[in-house]
Amino acid sequence: MKGKNKFKNEDKVRIKTTGETVTISKFSYVPMMKRYSYTVKEYPNTFYFQEEIEEID
Repeated sequence: MKGKNKFKNEDKVRIKTTGETVTISKFSYVPMMKRYSYTVKEYPNTFYFQEEIEEID
């Protein structure tokens, strides 16, 4: 069963480890890991999992 997707395309989010603000460009559900991964415009060759990013207040 798929989990709940927290972010969508064009959302501005913060990378928890760096504090940098980025924009979601693509997301997908990874069934084997049972979680979502996100690609951001600023780093198109890197993906982040939902727990690695947070909403901007």
